[in-house]
Amino acid sequence: MKSICVYCGSNFGARDSYLSAAKRLGEEMSKRQIKLIYGGGNVGLMGAIADSVLGAGGTVIGVIPKALAQKEVAHEGLSDLRIVDSMHERKSLMAELADAFIALPGGLGTLEEFCEIATWAQLGFQDKACGLLNIDGFYDGLLSFLDHATDEQFIRPEHRHIVLTETEADKLIDKLTQFKAPTLSKWTS
Repeated sequence: MKSICVYCGSNFGARDSYLSAAKRLGEEMSKRQIKLIYGGGNVGLMGAIADSVLGAGGTVIGVIPKALAQKEVAHEGLSDLRIVDSMHERKSLMAELADAFIALPGGLGTLEEFCEIATWAQLGFQDKACGLLNIDGFYDGLLSFLDHATDEQFIRPEHRHIVLTETEADKLIDKLTQFKAPTLSKWTS
């Protein structure tokens, strides 16, 4: 695995543990020589993980839409900053550049981007691993929903396992490297 796309908040959140987790994930990625692909911001957990990877000597590729870069939230100290025209172009390029995906705590944008890439895996549009770094139970509600949707037969059990979860960065990266995408069609009866 050469690169991981990390989705996370542009704020720090209410708990210090979220910032600590972002820093630990960045350090672990650098230790393993895994490039960070992320949204290109210099604020919140986004800026923290980028700074952590860079501080440990790693490589960071940021992808940010022009509209956000113009609001001065673009991180100017990255290994590579790519400015694109739209959020759709951003998500597509990040997916192309990444070998796997992790969501740290975040809000609507984090959830939307992570759910989209997991949906692409379910549909067979991509076969890369998707993981939630579940810090202090942040994603417990989402995981409960996924289990409920599986119990109610809206998600096949094989597809439920697309979303990996761990509480520690090193363990989650290990799971991502061992992931095998399901080959069962979403529509098989």
